[in-house]
Amino acid sequence: MRVAILEDDPDQAEIAGLWLQDAGCNVHKFVTAESFLRAARRDSFDLYLLDWELPDLSGVEALERLRVEHADNTPALVATVRDTEQDVVRALEAGADDYVVKPLRRSELTARINAILRRVVGRTVQHRSIDAHPYSIDLGNRVISLRSEEIVLTNREFAVAVLLFSNAGKVISRSHILEEIWGIENRDISTRTLDTHVSRLRKKLALGEDNGWTLSAIYQHGYRIEPVEASTKFASNG
Repeated sequence: MRVAILEDDPDQAEIAGLWLQDAGCNVHKFVTAESFLRAARRDSFDLYLLDWELPDLSGVEALERLRVEHADNTPALVATVRDTEQDVVRALEAGADDYVVKPLRRSELTARINAILRRVVGRTVQHRSIDAHPYSIDLGNRVISLRSEEIVLTNREFAVAVLLFSNAGKVISRSHILEEIWGIENRDISTRTLDTHVSRLRKKLALGEDNGWTLSAIYQHGYRIEPVEASTKFASNG
């Protein structure tokens, strides 16, 4: 899981980052709202962990901007010393999925993150399958079927397919996919490995109008898989 931490206190960012890394997350840290916003607009993450008080824009204002201006629905947890009812309401109304009061406690933080992810369809290990009719994805047995007929995929092709279908309708950045599937964290690495895997995946799954799903390359961003009717609507609105 790819997590963006917005926190200007280096000690707080370090400890939260270590906890999340221990839980198997890839962590990206930002110390200003503007640097976080730039990254969120060009990249993709599975979760935002946002401090409220920052030197420029508040974490809550940054989240609100992403929700309103960019229709970004990435799960978000606000962490702050503020603890009044008005503060909680303000954060939730800005688009936060949950709210945790500092000082952070490891067990509470991980429990709240897991609770958020359980509410997001297809993003936790508790979901043992993904139904994207006519495709069925069995996560336990690592099998994808099209109308009950199994499709032979390599391990990485399967992993890419699961990541994309789990985020159906959302643009997943190239760096996100490379980091999560290949373990590559340098966004400047020049490789066509991902493009080759996506091309093979598109052919093997026979993605297109006949089977109701499209897999599109989004220029300078990444890839998006979505139902045909959604892609048609997006194109007409564009």
